[in-house]
Amino acid sequence: MLGIVDVGGGTRDIFGAGLLDYFMEIGLRVDYFIGVSAGSANGISYLAGQKGRNYKFYADYVFRKEYMGMGQLLRRGSIINLDYGYGKLSNRGGEYPVDYPAFAKDPTLFEVVATDADTGKPVYFNRNHICQDDYDVLKASSCVPVVCRPYRIGNYRYYDGGISDPIPFKRAFAQGCDRILVILTRPKTLMRTGKSDRGYARFLKYTHPKVARKLADRGYIYNRQLRQLQKEEQAGRALVLGPDDISGLKTLTRDLEKLDALYQEGYAKGKVAEEFLRGDGGNLRG
Repeated sequence: MLGIVDVGGGTRDIFGAGLLDYFMEIGLRVDYFIGVSAGSANGISYLAGQKGRNYKFYADYVFRKEYMGMGQLLRRGSIINLDYGYGKLSNRGGEYPVDYPAFAKDPTLFEVVATDADTGKPVYFNRNHICQDDYDVLKASSCVPVVCRPYRIGNYRYYDGGISDPIPFKRAFAQGCDRILVILTRPKTLMRTGKSDRGYARFLKYTHPKVARKLADRGYIYNRQLRQLQKEEQAGRALVLGPDDISGLKTLTRDLEKLDALYQEGYAKGKVAEEFLRGDGGNLRG
């Protein structure tokens, strides 16, 4: 069983969009996909077979004031308007709707990671939590702390999945994967310092203390997972791909030239990923 782990990373995950567009171009499919934050959005377009859809979001829609900006903070209390990106644009009748019928027909096991805003623990959503014009779990997974208010689904509130499980490769193996491709949005040898995470954690200390503690420790968790992944690579059970250089791009940086370069790099590295996944014949479709 072959899987993909897309860890997200805001606009930097245009790198993952490029890699997955390459997969769609050659018709390559896997058995399992787990997405974190922006990685979950990449995943749903990939499984729906909508090549180029994610690029449009990263290189066009995110530049709109309706999508992100201080105006959104004043009107909604969040810099990112998740309902615009994953609702108005993505629903039937939107500018670039998810091809939900195609997504629903695809047999890939699909999961999305979010963080429970009260417990700080990871929550793993699946296809049963997604239906036509209801992509709330993607919104929950992409709810960046401090930048956004926690996203409510029913009686629960959620933050970005990258807080509690930054690189959910263990989940992929637990779900039955034998080999996995892990898509990062920073160089694979670059460890997190945790400085900015600790700074953001101070803002959540009193409103969401358990999330604050997880956020303060995210650098340690990420680095530990990355070191563990290096061992999985050595054993041939994983391939970790990330950009060689992010050119100073932060999570929400909007620089079209740099973003396009990341997309092109991701697309180019798709060949390396293809060779790994096809290495022993696998169970690839396409």
